[in-house]
Amino acid sequence: MNWDQIEGKWKQTKGAVKEKWGKLTDDDLETINGRQDQLIGKVQERYGVAREEAKKRVDEWVSSYRGEPAMQHQDRQQHEATHSGRATGGNS
Repeated sequence: MNWDQIEGKWKQTKGAVKEKWGKLTDDDLETINGRQDQLIGKVQERYGVAREEAKKRVDEWVSSYRGEPAMQHQDRQQHEATHSGRATGGNS
């Protein structure tokens, strides 16, 4: 997912942002309002990291975010891992 998509679906995305960066407040999320530069600034402020580090963290998250809540993403990964290792489908 790219930032334009995240920005366009901010109401749905902000829950995942809050899950990733739990130090962000609801007021922070309202201030960010889908703007990448604001998210970078808030991550920098709340986590006490340099702007470049905050940008790196946000960029990494954006590149891995698939538009679904983290728990749903984990459930899907677990399902895929469980079912991809199956040998044959027969009963023993």
